Amino acid sequence: MSITVTTWSLEQTSPHDLRPAAEPGTDVRIVRAEVPSPEFSRYLYTAVGGDIRWTDRLGLTYAQWDEMLRRPGVETWVAYEKGTPAGYLELEAQGEGVVEIVYFGLIPAFRGRRIGGHLLAYGTARAWDLAERWPGLEPTKRVWLHTCSEDGPHAMDNYTRRGFGLFDTKVAEEPEVAMPGPWPGAAVGG
Repeated sequence: MSITVTTWSLEQTSPHDLRPAAEPGTDVRIVRAEVPSPEFSRYLYTAVGGDIRWTDRLGLTYAQWDEMLRRPGVETWVAYEKGTPAGYLELEAQGEGVVEIVYFGLIPAFRGRRIGGHLLAYGTARAWDLAERWPGLEPTKRVWLHTCSEDGPHAMDNYTRRGFGLFDTKVAEEPEVAMPGPWPGAAVGG
C-alpha cells in the first residue's frame, strides 16, 4: 500500500529574507549541541519525527550517526523549555555557500506554543552565519529546506512567515510504513 506525498522545497537567498518570530511566552532557550552525540541526535529525531513519518535515518548504525554529526558544517540546535528538550533544528553545509536545514521540528507536546517560529528564526540566522563558526566554509549564500504533506499542519505557514520562498514541488507515491514514534505505540497515542 502507498500514499501520495507532496514535497515542497523552499529557500532564502539573502540574510535579509529572514523575518523574525515572536518570542514564546515561556522560558525557552536555544542551545547548540556542540558535542556530537548519536544517542541524543537519534532521540531528537524519533521524538520529533515519530508521528510524522520520519523514517529515513532509523536504519543508520551508531557509527553512521556519529560520522554524520562530525562532518564540518553540521550543527544541531536544540530548543529547551524550562530545561526540557522541546525540539531541534539540524544544519548541514553543502558547499558553495549552500546550507540546508535538514531537520526541524518540535516534540508533539510542545507544538502550537510559539516555540517553532522562534526556533526556526534562530536556527535560520545560525545557517546564515555558519561560516563564522567553521573556518574554511564559504559564507552562506543560500539557505534551503523541504517540507511535505506529512509534516505538521502549520509547517508551511511557519516557513513562509520566516521569509522562505517556494522553488520546487514534487508529488510521489511512497510506501506506507508503520510509524515507530519514540517508543512502541507512541505514534498511536499509546
